[in-house]
Amino acid sequence: MIQAIYVSKKSKQSQVGIDAVKVDAGKGIVGDRYYGKKGSDGPNITFVESEEIAAFNANFGQNIELSATRRNIVTQGVRLNQLVGQEFSIGDVRFYGVELCEPCGSLGKSLANDSISSPQVVRAWLRRGGLRANVLSTGILRAGMQFNLIQKGTN
Repeated sequence: MIQAIYVSKKSKQSQVGIDAVKVDAGKGIVGDRYYGKKGSDGPNITFVESEEIAAFNANFGQNIELSATRRNIVTQGVRLNQLVGQEFSIGDVRFYGVELCEPCGSLGKSLANDSISSPQVVRAWLRRGGLRANVLSTGILRAGMQFNLIQKGTN
């Protein structure tokens, strides 16, 4: 399910948590910094598992907030790596899982501190950083909504 939703109007600006967002097919989250930038040929929404954030905190003695990874949607009880190459829906909104959202140097720098270095942060998030997806249909997402895998050949 969706545990939290975050957007940021500009790339270096802090993310803001909100209860609901509109997403547009091929463009992403209305009002987010990446809205319409990659078009339908590239991922335009990101997801991360709350369980991975909790594991990072426990394994490295950290206390990062849910928004710290700068992903748009924080999930609970969803194995995001399994959605690469899959269509799924949240409510009436359809998505396609394009690729893993692997950590970058910016994430490493933003989460590094005296007890964990930037390279350690990046290594810790490899294959755990979430999912990049395309928005296939327009609709509203709200905290608490459930994920559903769309079986091939169904509508």
